[in-house]
Amino acid sequence: MTEQTDFDSDETYLDDFDIAPVRLTVDLGALVDNWKEMARRSGRASTAAVVKADAYGLGLEDCGTALYEAGARDFFVAAVQEGVTLRTYAPDARIYVLSGIWPGQERMFYENDLVPVIISEEQLAFWMSVTAEHGDHPCALHIDTGFNRLGLPAEEAIAFAEDVSRPASFSPVLVMSHLHSGDSPASPLNRSQLESFQRVAAAFEGVPTSLSASAGIFLGPEYHFDLTRPGIAAYGGEAVNGMQALKPVAKAEARIIQIRDAPSGSTVSYGATHQLSRNSRLAVVSAGYADGYLRSLSGSGVPLRAGGAPGAFGFIANRRVPVIGRVTMDLTIFDVTDVPENEIRTGDYIELFGPNIALDDTARAGGTIGYELLTALGLRYERRYIYPDD
Repeated sequence: MTEQTDFDSDETYLDDFDIAPVRLTVDLGALVDNWKEMARRSGRASTAAVVKADAYGLGLEDCGTALYEAGARDFFVAAVQEGVTLRTYAPDARIYVLSGIWPGQERMFYENDLVPVIISEEQLAFWMSVTAEHGDHPCALHIDTGFNRLGLPAEEAIAFAEDVSRPASFSPVLVMSHLHSGDSPASPLNRSQLESFQRVAAAFEGVPTSLSASAGIFLGPEYHFDLTRPGIAAYGGEAVNGMQALKPVAKAEARIIQIRDAPSGSTVSYGATHQLSRNSRLAVVSAGYADGYLRSLSGSGVPLRAGGAPGAFGFIANRRVPVIGRVTMDLTIFDVTDVPENEIRTGDYIELFGPNIALDDTARAGGTIGYELLTALGLRYERRYIYPDD
């Protein structure tokens, strides 16, 4: 039997955040500032807060609460369970559920005062049967204006609006659509979708309308309608191709668990895909693709590198340091040869993305977008939230 050790109850322990293998700092003040900036850019339109996917990976409870306290009163989530959770922190907000409603979910919508976004003819028929049995309840209609993803086809929606035989009790509180190329302002397809949605909006005269998420807000007042829905821009990601993001909200860091010397000519990580051209110092950190630090961010040995694109960089001691070799499940290796030895040691943290390594720069190195990096953050991150008044 192993002898149990009694630890002195007065012993001082380091904070979990200070020794965590991977940690995430979420600046809720920056989140609120970004949301308010998107509200300013929305002009006369009201501005919702999109908190789907656990608030883009940053925490529904804390982000939702901060946005509610900042004045957000319209929220969008993806799934009904998210809406039930959010209701606790946003007691009098209007909460829209983007996936709509399915049989068996009726009680959750009614008891938590959630608004289903009706996404298909099938859901529309089901919803009308639900309201006929349980009484009228707010809903929203999603219209497909060219995305071919979700929504009633525009012409069918117009016909439905003009159908005098539809139940008088059926009156949506919002009619909405979504731009597929809003992040490319020069695309003529934005104008095409706008004109399609304008026809739908005219058919549902008097019902509030919404077309624009983050990217659409930057297209100008014509696209704002009654309600805008900023998401990625509020979380510090790029909403429009080539446009600088607003304030960074998330900083992801990984702890250095070993610093090792490696001779010129030796190889690094799986597959020996990187051969050192000089005597080097390598920092091995405790983050990998299990933490959402994608394998495609590797410095070598993945298809993206074969095309000549550089891999990802980290940041430590006021210097950018490159990932070398392949990112593995739990570990990534950075070349810290150019960092003076007295400025780095085991136990320090390398920034993976944040104020010094832009989220979307890291995403591009991995052939993806900031949305994916944020929503891929795993459960192993120790989190610290900086509140607006901190």
